[in-house]
Amino acid sequence: KMFEAYEKEFPVLAKEFKDMLAGFPPEGWDSDIPTFKPEDGPMATRSASGKVMNAIAPHIPTFLGGSADLAPSNKTYLNGFGDFDCSQKEKGEVGRNIHFGIREHAMGAAVNGMALHSGLFPYGATFLVFSDYMRASVRLAALMKTNSTFIYTHDSIAVGEDGPTHQPVEQVMSLRLIPDLVVIRPADANETAEAWKIAIKQKRPIALIFTRQNVPVLDPEKYPIKGNVEKGAYVLSDSKGTPDIILIGTGSEVHLALNAKEELEKEGINVRVVSMPSWELFDEQGAQYQDSVILEDVPKLAIEAGTPVGWEKYVGRNGAVIGVDRFGASAPGNVVLEKYGFTVENVVEKAKKLLNR
Repeated sequence: KMFEAYEKEFPVLAKEFKDMLAGFPPEGWDSDIPTFKPEDGPMATRSASGKVMNAIAPHIPTFLGGSADLAPSNKTYLNGFGDFDCSQKEKGEVGRNIHFGIREHAMGAAVNGMALHSGLFPYGATFLVFSDYMRASVRLAALMKTNSTFIYTHDSIAVGEDGPTHQPVEQVMSLRLIPDLVVIRPADANETAEAWKIAIKQKRPIALIFTRQNVPVLDPEKYPIKGNVEKGAYVLSDSKGTPDIILIGTGSEVHLALNAKEELEKEGINVRVVSMPSWELFDEQGAQYQDSVILEDVPKLAIEAGTPVGWEKYVGRNGAVIGVDRFGASAPGNVVLEKYGFTVENVVEKAKKLLNR
């Protein structure tokens, strides 16, 4: 009866409350999410994520969360929304930035608890390599199908001088192994914006994987990014004729594939580049769409700065993978990438070998 009276007096707020409990964000929640242009970059996807989060926050009052002591590095701080501090409760001012401290598993558990309450859009963030510390709570999120969002930055050996202790190798693939968890590793700022739209709209756990290093911003007028990231994989740049080879990349390695395509085409080789930000979303598409993106009878080369195990699912027995099958090393990020074979020259060489084979 109390709510019915409230609803009559404040119909707009009452609808917002009911929609929130049902898991629907307010109308127009994504209206301020930016479309990035090439001149805005290069930009780390963690930085792009921070910009998108701060565009979402004013529209969703129950969008809240924090980091395991890494907010400045994860770029997860919601500007102007204060810190969660129970001492402010008497004033009616409870902030939306939670300082979880260095306790990743507890952070994941708290995020799951908030998600289970319903009406909230909670997130927790840390470095990708530290996802191991919270694996149990991430697994529970998948078991319970909560709308928990886990943000992981510093996503590859490109972390650089922090060395092998902080450079993830097997973590992306180990997250992909968890049933009912959607893992998204966007290639640039615009794929990052699309990834956040998926995280807010889908009522299930999402792991967002972002770079520390700057990457070019893909031109949204040239590349069909909008509406395609949600399909998990799509043709980012096609060949002029039937492709001789397909290069599949995720995250920062997509740009490597695009640059290698230019070099291969100079030699008369037709190349299709596929961006595959999410295995799980791609696997949910129909066979017809999957076959139209990854042509069965065309050689395929996957490029990802992580363990190559599992990629045979997409490249097939006659395909190849450029990955990382050992721990990282302490050196500037660009040097580590070069030493580990993430160069245009190596991609071109591997592609030619694949074609010759």
